[in-house]
Amino acid sequence: MSRVGKEPIKIPAGVKVTAGKKQVSAEKAGTKGNIDIPDGINVEIKESQVNITRDNNSGKLRSLHGLIRSLLSNLVNGLDKAFSKELQIIGRGKKAKSKGNILELELGFSHSIKFPIPEDIKIEVLEKNILKVSGFDKQQVGEVAAEIRDLQPPEPYKGAGIRYKGERVRKKAGKTAIGGGFTGSGK
Repeated sequence: MSRVGKEPIKIPAGVKVTAGKKQVSAEKAGTKGNIDIPDGINVEIKESQVNITRDNNSGKLRSLHGLIRSLLSNLVNGLDKAFSKELQIIGRGKKAKSKGNILELELGFSHSIKFPIPEDIKIEVLEKNILKVSGFDKQQVGEVAAEIRDLQPPEPYKGAGIRYKGERVRKKAGKTAIGGGFTGSGK
């Protein structure tokens, strides 16, 4: 048995999980998520926990067993307590503001960047230079945070740009005024 796949998933209070033949659904307070279940993987709901089993020991099913369990666990836990990532904007004159379902970023370009916020994601501007991306789908939260970071990743000389909060950026040494370069004497 898979070490990850054999662990039961505890269902938190307020989350409703239903299993069909090809799909498992989880819902809490009107927010709903689904996971498709491949053939050979079985999902059983007993009392307040979900157990996942597989039909045989083929390599494909063994790899899918732990994956499906992790995806379902992330869905159930995300509905109970949302996943979040914080981004920090570093640099003079760089800031963000949220207008409806559009995130407007001023990153030092000649124009501001308008980033459309996906439906199941919530982006809060905590300060003018700190963003919080949150939602129930762990994969989608990480993907949206990465897309925002890719708009202007931190540059290696001064560290300006967008980075994850707490991310360390290794800075490169710039040019030096004194060194073994050309002296101009010609001899």
